Amino acid sequence: MLKAAESRERWLFWLVALLVLGAGLGLRDPWPADEPRFALVAKQMVDSHQWLFPMRGNELYADKPPLFMWLQAVALTLVGNLRVAFLLPSLLASLGTLALVRDLGARLYDRRAGACAAWALLFTFAFTFQARRAQIDPLLVFWVTLSMYGLMRHLVRGPDLRMWYLGWFAAGLGVITKGVGVIALLVLIPAAVLHARGWLQVGAQGWRRPATWLGPLLLLLPIALWLAPMLWTVEHSQDPALRDYTDNILLRQTAKRYADPWHHRQPIWYFLVVILTQWLPALLALPWMWRGWRDALRARDGRLALLLAWVALVVVFFSLSAGKREVYILPALPMFCVALGAWLPDAIEHTNARRFAFALATALVVAVGVAGALVVFGHPGFEQRLDEARGLVGGADALGWVMLAVAMWGIAMLLAFGVRRGVTALLGTLTGLWLLVGLAAQPLLNDASSARGLMQRAAASMRPSDELALVAWKEQNLLMADRPARTFGFTRDVAGQLHDALAWQHLDPTRRWILMEDDALVPCIDRRHAIFVGHSNRREWWLVPASAQDCLR
Repeated sequence: MLKAAESRERWLFWLVALLVLGAGLGLRDPWPADEPRFALVAKQMVDSHQWLFPMRGNELYADKPPLFMWLQAVALTLVGNLRVAFLLPSLLASLGTLALVRDLGARLYDRRAGACAAWALLFTFAFTFQARRAQIDPLLVFWVTLSMYGLMRHLVRGPDLRMWYLGWFAAGLGVITKGVGVIALLVLIPAAVLHARGWLQVGAQGWRRPATWLGPLLLLLPIALWLAPMLWTVEHSQDPALRDYTDNILLRQTAKRYADPWHHRQPIWYFLVVILTQWLPALLALPWMWRGWRDALRARDGRLALLLAWVALVVVFFSLSAGKREVYILPALPMFCVALGAWLPDAIEHTNARRFAFALATALVVAVGVAGALVVFGHPGFEQRLDEARGLVGGADALGWVMLAVAMWGIAMLLAFGVRRGVTALLGTLTGLWLLVGLAAQPLLNDASSARGLMQRAAASMRPSDELALVAWKEQNLLMADRPARTFGFTRDVAGQLHDALAWQHLDPTRRWILMEDDALVPCIDRRHAIFVGHSNRREWWLVPASAQDCLR
């Protein structure tokens, strides 16, 4: 009977996980800010057969290591559909993270603890939101979680040298994903302290054995597999752009970005706000379980101490840098949920916890329902402003009906499960929310958010044989173009881009057009003869024929 119940729970979990994380796969294109950039780089890898040095248009892209884009390119090669391929690495990585959390929680405590940890992670807003996007962060979270999985199994359940090696190797894969993949190794600091103080479950695990020191070599292995051919190519090339690329990705985007960031500057308490607002609803279990944590720590439970200490170290590590984004501490969330797992079943049995979860679901339903009603039945000016802000071209009303559908689903969950099963009502409401976001809301927003609609309108103004160039462009413009588009740099100053584009257009004025942002229009371009192609991504875009400009005359 118990095994049958566990099997049903496992099947239900993976079904819900696939629905929540995968709903809408193939129904939208990459959206800014980062998705079009990575998808464009991956597409250019496939088209050019040059994978070693990522390219964005005609420029090298040196902001991130290439592993995530390699995986997108592999997916595109296998699937052949960009709408599916660009999201596959994030989806598979997130499902892998959930599997690791379930298994680690079961190994550290029991199967129920692992299952509860995975359910908590699946519905935590920060995880679900990022897992549904084609960002680097879900893949980084997977590598860091895999590294922690291997290290924890060795440190707590070991000795297990295979897991020890896995932990180091996964950290190396994290490095060539986003540089900070080594943060999992911070767990060695509290492990050494806890072992020295005689805490339970944390052992030395043969740290003095020679075989243990193979771990750092396995950290370097995936890094070397990337760096060796790259550095060899740069050394044997006379192209200064390749040397600039190497300096940028190895120094400016790593140590310098951490020590002296040039954007995303936030106060030192920023991540506390992120945890309080984005680690919900998992964080809300703490009032009913902190006593369990307290008792475990008083009993010198090394498992819990190691997990919580590592989470705290990750938050402190990123807090010490002035540059902060909410996704920086996302890799700590899975281990936080593992720490919750063993005490979560008792916490949600509390009457007040169930009432609170029911109240939270009710508040969500009311908020979404009121917002939908304002769009559908409210003042027409509100709907018009939403149309203009998002470039929906009349789609705001449909979006309002989607919000009302979410509210109706939520009401059905509240009535079906009631206060006594308030946690289930909350999870059911969130499931419906993510399903309708993926299957209905995102397709409605896609043309405006991805620039597909903008580029289709631009194409409609040109003949099939005409040529297109981009100035002051965004990655989604090049990615969504219906024909090969000429670019003159991306990070280059707009004046230089425009100068070269106008000279290019002058060589064949009857067939060449330039698409540019409104801010790039100089006085020598007559807007009366240019074609306004629309509002997209909070910008105005114009298609400029040769007859609309006399800049070179």
